[in-house]
Amino acid sequence: MNKILSLICASAVLLLPLTGCGGNGSGGNGEVIVYNWGEYLDPETLEMFEEETGIQVVYDEFETNEIMYPKVEAGAAEYDVICPSDYMIQKLLENDLLAELDFNNIPNAKANIGSQYWEQSKEFDPENKYSVPYCWGTVGILYNKTMVDGPIDSWSVLWDETYADNILMQDSVRDAFMVALKWNGYSMNSTDAAELETAKNALIEQKPLVQAYVVDQVRDKMIGNEAAIGVIYSGEAIYTQRENPDLEYVIPKEGTNVWIDSWVITKNAPNKENAEKFIDFMCRPDIALMNFEYITYSTPNDAARELIEEDDIRNSSIAFPDLSQYSGLETFRYLGEDADQLYNDLWKEVKSQ
Repeated sequence: MNKILSLICASAVLLLPLTGCGGNGSGGNGEVIVYNWGEYLDPETLEMFEEETGIQVVYDEFETNEIMYPKVEAGAAEYDVICPSDYMIQKLLENDLLAELDFNNIPNAKANIGSQYWEQSKEFDPENKYSVPYCWGTVGILYNKTMVDGPIDSWSVLWDETYADNILMQDSVRDAFMVALKWNGYSMNSTDAAELETAKNALIEQKPLVQAYVVDQVRDKMIGNEAAIGVIYSGEAIYTQRENPDLEYVIPKEGTNVWIDSWVITKNAPNKENAEKFIDFMCRPDIALMNFEYITYSTPNDAARELIEEDDIRNSSIAFPDLSQYSGLETFRYLGEDADQLYNDLWKEVKSQ
């Protein structure tokens, strides 16, 4: 899910209509049509790519994986490069919507992306043939040290009546159920009806304590001391700590989601070679560093990480945690249409209470 859900387009990027786009674009070497999360790269990198390659970037943005998927499936807009999350890449693959990558055209990927991220990607792209890691992170608890009693290390605090009306939850079915499932000792990819019913009841029990179900708004509320505790993505936690030093981020002891967003190319991409050039450019260390500094989400690009000048960021336990120190870590998987419907139905019950 992008973790920064903004539809504000950088002034340097022109969002062009995507019907009828093809390899004969106005760029001297054609074009590449990119579909990415809002505010999920430094717009200056697009300008640099165009200047260096002569390839025109046609750029469009989406808010969620679930908004992106049907547009790609329908093929109404002929996107070349998209940036889905792990479980959605699995769904795209299962429905034969992705093209196998020619890594001879993407040498920066194998040279610069850390081996651990390729290994993690095998959970949704078993042979690493279809995706290149772009950003990664964890989901955890952000809390205000001046507003809570002692350090926090467990999802259980989200059910503590002491913090009634001071808790922010993610307005996302999978993220919300992940919290409840992990708190109850279950897998966040559970399809067991009894386990999901337990998680649903836990969320209903918690609901009177929740100030708001939010997405990116958790950042502003926590920075402004409007809540004591919030469920947040690690990249946003880095930003909030810069703005409010009283904020602390923790990965709960019961475990959490470790996610990856990756570049992929659609099976019907009209500009596949240009798409591979685009991905390769984004894997260049200096470009990956620019994007990391712009969006603050962790980069899997080890060469870019070495270029980070600030020791506290390069060695940040939030941006680059030692995952071997935690238990219960998982990556979301696509669970199938029936499970998706079950989750959505249970979430509607929670929200309707």
